[in-house]
Amino acid sequence: MKQRHQQKLVIISLVLLIALNLPIVLLFDSADSVLGFPVIYIYIFSVWLFSALLSLLIIKRYHE
Repeated sequence: MKQRHQQKLVIISLVLLIALNLPIVLLFDSADSVLGFPVIYIYIFSVWLFSALLSLLIIKRYHE
């Protein structure tokens, strides 16, 4: 894997670290719900799913 692709994965990791940091997560802590699920759960699993899919895309596309 090339250096720039490793850098992309490091950037994704840093963004994930910031997105799942407690002050950011607490912004979504409310009594509201979407389809019966609390908003905080939807936020956490959406961020996790997006980062996993983006990492998979980078690894599959640029694996050499």
